Amino acid sequence: MPSKFIASQSVEIAVPKQPIPIHHYLRQPQRLVKTLVDNSRIQQLSEDVFRLKMRPLNFMSLNIQPTVDMRVWADSQGTVYLRSVGCEIRGFEYINQRFSLNLKGYLSPYHSNSETRLQGKADLEVLVDIPYPFSLTPKPILETTGNGLLKSVLLTIKQRLLHHLLSDYRHWVISQTQNSGVNRDKTDMRLLNFE
Repeated sequence: MPSKFIASQSVEIAVPKQPIPIHHYLRQPQRLVKTLVDNSRIQQLSEDVFRLKMRPLNFMSLNIQPTVDMRVWADSQGTVYLRSVGCEIRGFEYINQRFSLNLKGYLSPYHSNSETRLQGKADLEVLVDIPYPFSLTPKPILETTGNGLLKSVLLTIKQRLLHHLLSDYRHWVISQTQNSGVNRDKTDMRLLNFE
């Protein structure tokens, strides 16, 4: 019978004022993916599906490395949604055939007292048949260990989000305003040439 492990993590981020509102930035979910996971561990499979190679996890002296296919998309309000659409445990066929991972989450901008904030939540659930002799471990110990491991995964993702999202947003705004400044300069030059 499979063991079930679950974890949830919430996040709240105050967004400093920028010339371009953050919901425009959030409509490009691929940027958000790159703030969550190191670029060298991301493979883009389609416009909104990404393969994320997670760091190796140590569970009950088993060393496993999940690869998760994640669909990431945004709605017109700038809310970003994440859903796992596939998972593979490479190099450990027994576990791979008896393992399922379900990750879902969202990150949404909202206004409070004339400031913009981001609010999000991620829920992670894993079902796995624990191989013998680890299956002899008492259920409370298994659950505590598994839930703790999932919580640490979500906490790592949250820390990356907190450290990288606002920085990437700021760089994106600078590049967008510089590009629009360049386009405006070209338009001004054309106008001068026609006068």
